[in-house]
Amino acid sequence: MQTINDGKQGEYGMPKTETVTSPSLTAATRDSTTNEAGLLHYQLDREATLDPILPAPAVGYRVYKRRWFGLIQLVLLNIVVSWDWLTFSPISRTASEFFDVSETGINWLSTGFLFAFVVVAPIVVYVLHFGPKPSIVSASVLTLIGSWIRYGGVRITGSVSARFGVVMFGQILIGFAQPFVLTAPTRYSDMWFTDRGRVSATALASLANPFGGAIGQLVNPFWATDASKVPDTVLYTAIISTLVALPAFFLPSRPPTPASPTSSLPQTPLRNSLSILARSKPFYIILLPFAIYVALFNALSSLLVQILAPYGLSEDEAGIAGAILIVVGLLVSALLSPLFDRLHTHLVPIKVLVPIVAASFLAFIWAPGTRGLAAPYAVCAVLGASSFALLPVSLEYVVEVAWPASPEVGSVVMWSAGQLLGGVFIVVMGALKGADGEPEGSMKRGLVFMAVVACVVVPLPLMLGVRRLGLGEGTRKGRLGVDERGGSGEEGQVEEA
Repeated sequence: MQTINDGKQGEYGMPKTETVTSPSLTAATRDSTTNEAGLLHYQLDREATLDPILPAPAVGYRVYKRRWFGLIQLVLLNIVVSWDWLTFSPISRTASEFFDVSETGINWLSTGFLFAFVVVAPIVVYVLHFGPKPSIVSASVLTLIGSWIRYGGVRITGSVSARFGVVMFGQILIGFAQPFVLTAPTRYSDMWFTDRGRVSATALASLANPFGGAIGQLVNPFWATDASKVPDTVLYTAIISTLVALPAFFLPSRPPTPASPTSSLPQTPLRNSLSILARSKPFYIILLPFAIYVALFNALSSLLVQILAPYGLSEDEAGIAGAILIVVGLLVSALLSPLFDRLHTHLVPIKVLVPIVAASFLAFIWAPGTRGLAAPYAVCAVLGASSFALLPVSLEYVVEVAWPASPEVGSVVMWSAGQLLGGVFIVVMGALKGADGEPEGSMKRGLVFMAVVACVVVPLPLMLGVRRLGLGEGTRKGRLGVDERGGSGEEGQVEEA
């Protein structure tokens, strides 16, 4: 490989270079155009193994302490957006009394939020392609507007239908905000972090979303002790959302110099990224279980009060179960994500964790029937631990096998599928709720539905990396291979923000 420096300035202010590779490359075929950083485009063959194209070795890669400010902003936004989503679910009976609608009507506040994600997803892909900051700012604006519209809605007197309609409109606006921050972590970690920190950064920002749900599950029942306190609960969440959203406008757009070899490369055009994803067999194999488990988790979080209440558990006790589900998951993920970063492993944790997630949903069928706290709390702890450890490693795995597709494309597709199915599952489980179970109003049939769906997809990720099934490319290192050859480094110079 020969590198030619023509003295011009490229992206990040680095010398613009042209890289010439030998004709012996079997992993790629040369495209006819040269990209803006002077590196040649290559079209990956669907069965090829990657032979990375590295930038000039003279480039110095740096990570900056200021990267933590953007990551913290992503974390906080994901927390408040999820908290806003589950404002009413943990107090479904109290909210039902306040709005004078059924609990099924309250469920639609969660369902509409999830469907809103899918509607705006194509715009999110386009915005994220320009970097994480425009996406973060968009989420902040939508969250601010939606939060205060909801508060205006709960203060409407006289017309119950108008009150609920305005709140639903505000809820949908916040639903539009969620994909802008929920799909941003892989793009942000790709730009600001090296291969030794990306899984942890993605985990921290992505898992902040369910952590916000845990706060809502735990705090909202204590705020809304009766129907008259519902407006105050909405006001408190609006104030918190405002305080969190405002700093987004002051974040840096990108690091002054790239963090790794792949960070210095221009983003693959959206059309090409979609084409790469469409030809990736491992992407389809991981997409289905990811979407289903995200959907089941969302449905369980939204309906937990209605699942446990028929067996004598209060809203407060159900809220604690939801908090255990999420907090235990966060703690386990905090321990395992740095380990996965150091070992550079994706397939092993995926194949180990998927059966545990499915077994947890299966066990949950019988947990409420014990009429005690121990079984639901224990199953929630195991389910949360396995689900939260699985989520970030799955997102990063897709980035690896689909590289050089832009990280945000796969992330948006996977999250959109999960949110869409989540809305569908909430509707289905609401329809399965009835007087046939023991006791009246039991959602046991809905729990059976969840367990069956969770178990059906278990074989799919177990096939990843099996060459006899044509899935050997699932073991390919894409972005990671480039960074390993290019000498990226947390060991490089770290600049103060």
